[in-house]
This record gives sequence, C-alpha cells and structure tokens, in this order.
Amino acid sequence: MDDLDEDAAARGAVYAALSKAFEYPEEAFHEAAADGSLEADLRACLDRTTLDVSLPPLTTDDDYETLAARYNDIFELGYSEYTDRTDGSLEAEGPPVPLYESKYRPDHSWNDVNLDLSRAYSHYGLEIDQEERDNHDAVTYELEFAGYLARREAAVGEDAAIARLDFHDRHLGHAAAGVADRLADEPGTDIYGGFGELLETFVRADRNDLAERLEGRR
Repeated sequence: MDDLDEDAAARGAVYAALSKAFEYPEEAFHEAAADGSLEADLRACLDRTTLDVSLPPLTTDDDYETLAARYNDIFELGYSEYTDRTDGSLEAEGPPVPLYESKYRPDHSWNDVNLDLSRAYSHYGLEIDQEERDNHDAVTYELEFAGYLARREAAVGEDAAIARLDFHDRHLGHAAAGVADRLADEPGTDIYGGFGELLETFVRADRNDLAERLEGRR
C-alpha cells in the first residue's frame, strides 16, 4: 500500500512480537531467540519508528526445555505449602509474575476490568479464540489488541491511534508497568527480564508519543 504508515505498522509488529514473547514458548520462538534473529527483527522494527527505545539483550543460551521450564516458573506455577498439616491449612499464592492486568489493579474489580476490555474488543469485531479461551485481561491479548490498533492506524487512519492512546491509559499501561516491575524483582529471568524491560519502555514511549502528537501532552 503506497499510503501505509510504516511507523505505525512497525509498532504493530513490535506489539505482535511482545505478545508472542509472553506466551508459552513454542520451539520456533526458542530458535529465533537462541540464534539472534528475534532480537535483530525487533531492532529493525524499532528503527522504522520515531520512538527512542533502547533494545535490551534478547537472546538466550537456554535449550528449549530449560526455556519452557523457566517460563512456567515465572508466569505459570504458583507456590503452596501446608502451614498446619494437622488441620490441612494451606498457604498458596499465584506465580511470581502474573500475566493478567487485574492482578495489578487493586483499585478495580476483576469484573470491571474484563468487562471494559470485552467491550473494547467487541467494538472492533474481535473476540477471544474459543479453542484457547483466556480472560480478556490476559497481557498477551492486550498486546495483540494494541498491535491491531497500530496496524489499523497504519492502514486506515488516526481514529485507531486515538483508541490506542485511550487503551494505554485505561489498560495496557497498567499491565505493562506491573509485569515489568515484578520481572525486575525476580531472579533468574534470563530473556524474560529483557522482554519485561522492552515491554515497559516501548508501551510508555508509544503512549507518550501518541499523547504528544494527538493532544499536545505527555
């Protein structure tokens, strides 16, 4: 397309890559992370934007099984132990880094967060994949939606950019900051620590650029 906004399209590609990064790793993702092609592709996308975002190291020396186990330890597996085996008292908590926005919004109910997201997705005719159904506030879904809005801006126009700014302020900005903060405090994150840094800096830079461009504010 001759009139495609390459900057917005490149931002959409970064969002798509971030969404894949926070899914359970497939072997193709591991291969790209191990051979450096994932980092190179992300750098090429960032270079096509006007955003001043530094790319952290995004390669891994893990083999596939180790990377998958690391993902589970950080994002999937909770902790539990019996505090009193005589009465079965069990202390339990979720994974070190939950991948759901509502976990970082103590001032909002789970229902309010997810209902608002459901309405946002439905407004654009989007719905959750029924075969891999998850809550609407899954960080991967929010990143996919931000990427969709960026690609829509690239092909259609500014209305999608306005919607993306609103989405940052209402949802993604909170989720990205929460995940990044937890990852920064977690030991042994390997490549996921780098993705946490990129998540926070890229989302913040995109949001601030949109605010300045559309509303003259940061």
